[in-house]
Order: sequence, then C-alpha cells, then structure tokens
Amino acid sequence: MDKKDLFKLAIKAMKNSYAPYSEYNVGAALLCKNGNIFKGCNIENASYSVTNCAERTALFSAIANGEREFSAICVVGGKNGEITDYAFPCGVCRQALSEFCDSDFKIFVGKNEDDIKEFTLENLLPCSFDKSKLGE
Repeated sequence: MDKKDLFKLAIKAMKNSYAPYSEYNVGAALLCKNGNIFKGCNIENASYSVTNCAERTALFSAIANGEREFSAICVVGGKNGEITDYAFPCGVCRQALSEFCDSDFKIFVGKNEDDIKEFTLENLLPCSFDKSKLGE
C-alpha cells in the first residue's frame, strides 16, 4: 500500500464526513502493520467538544477491532469537501496516535495524488507525553 492508495481511501472516507457547522470535511485512512486499513471521517456535534476528528475515528475503529500496530495514516480535508491545502492532524489526534504508534509512524497529508507530503509522528509531535513519563 503506497501513499497514493492511502490518499484515495482518505478521499473516500471524507465523503462520509458530517460537518454541518464548520463545513470542513476531513477523511483519514489508517494503515495497520498487518496491511488492514481503517477509514475515518470527522463527525461534528452541536456541542462542539463532542466532535471527533477523522484520524481518531479511524484509530478508535481500528482499536475496537483489535488492532494495536500501525504504520501510516493519510489525512485529507477541505471546506465543503474541496481540498485546497494540506489538512494536518490536530494536537489531540497527534497525542492519540502517539499512544499506539512509534515515533517513525508516517503521516501523509495531500492536496492531490501528485502532491502528498510525508512526515513522521516525531516531526509533528516532538517531545510527546507517553506512558514512559508516568513512571513505575
């Protein structure tokens, strides 16, 4: 599975987005180390704090299905479903990913199939807080 394939799946996931308040639709495709893929979209709520991002929707779905090892995610998004710029994971999603993903976990953000940037979790969340900080 390459980044273009993940990008296409993230686009499909974005079509299921429920974003009546921001009108900013987001889709994500999460690749497990065993090759399984879980898609997610953002799901807004009138009580804004209940809103869930596409990345966490994909991650939580994977975890609920027994997955615990991940290698990459692709995130796309845009106003009214039109991608005009890169859609980076928010800080909460980066922290959620850090619970299950290694620092070299790949994060792809794309504008189109030919314009996909690659980062690692370490790039986007340096000095993260993880279970090692909790002590014995």
